Amino acid sequence: MQQLTLTTELDAINLMLAGIGESPVNTVDDNGVVDAVLARMQLRATMRRVQERGWHWNTDPGLVLPRTFPEGFVNVPPNTLKVDPTGPDKGLDIAQRGTRLYDRRKHTYSFEQSLTVNLISLLPFDEMPEAGRQFVALSSARKFQEDRVGSSESSAFNRRDELIAWSSLCDAEAETGGYNVFADSASVAGVLDR
Repeated sequence: MQQLTLTTELDAINLMLAGIGESPVNTVDDNGVVDAVLARMQLRATMRRVQERGWHWNTDPGLVLPRTFPEGFVNVPPNTLKVDPTGPDKGLDIAQRGTRLYDRRKHTYSFEQSLTVNLISLLPFDEMPEAGRQFVALSSARKFQEDRVGSSESSAFNRRDELIAWSSLCDAEAETGGYNVFADSASVAGVLDR
């Protein structure tokens, strides 16, 4: 009996290829099949777009980023999608520039202390939860089909599946994120502080 596994990047690419009537591939590596290469590019663009929003599974709240010595730079990981100061540093006006943080008020990359931030990371496909994988795969497949073939009938079916996957992703987020309407919740407290 074959063991079932989570959706893989290869599964997602083959779903996208099937949506345009192409044969599946055996690897995600560049194998010379143009449609497979384009499908992988679309999949990764969709992953960035979906993850940039920030989910329970790709957000590190209250992460302390150390400063370098002697320059005082505060670096972020190369897969950082968004960074926002929080806690004692909430009032700072910082911007991510490349892999360093920039103080917009003081016009410098140099900081006097480590910074506490909420950091949203771009995770590889295989580190996303299954609900995220399903939504990214179906959203990518719809967009890929629309760009390559343009069938409005197929697009309608794909949109329905994508909407169901979006609903599942939002349900999973609500269940695992621990969100509630009480002020002891970090997400609600953030809204109330506004």
